Amino acid sequence: MRIFGIHHVQLAMPEGAEMEASRFYDGVLGIPQVGKPAHLAARGGCWFESGEVRLHLGVEAGFRAAQKAHPALLVDDLDGLVDRLEEAGVEIVRDQPLPGFERIYVFDPFGNRLEFLEPAVG
Repeated sequence: MRIFGIHHVQLAMPEGAEMEASRFYDGVLGIPQVGKPAHLAARGGCWFESGEVRLHLGVEAGFRAAQKAHPALLVDDLDGLVDRLEEAGVEIVRDQPLPGFERIYVFDPFGNRLEFLEPAVG
């Protein structure tokens, strides 16, 4: 037996905030929203998927944002993403680079932390 991949990452969100999630994850980040299976859609939340990137947001009673734990997403144009985020009024948190990567953090509309990394050139 071996673990060979990650199917999706789930983040929590408050009840009734699906439109806000869609505006950020689909509209700003450009990760298309996809439909949830009917038996799961009744629970609320929403899914965003593009290729191997799958972020699922689920409604959590007593919601509390993940301010430390976070997904780290690879991008191929970090500067372009920064421009896009700034245009949308999203605060960028710059951090020291990891060996081989430039990176930033942002918080989604609910306060969940997201990291974006771009492989360094050279």
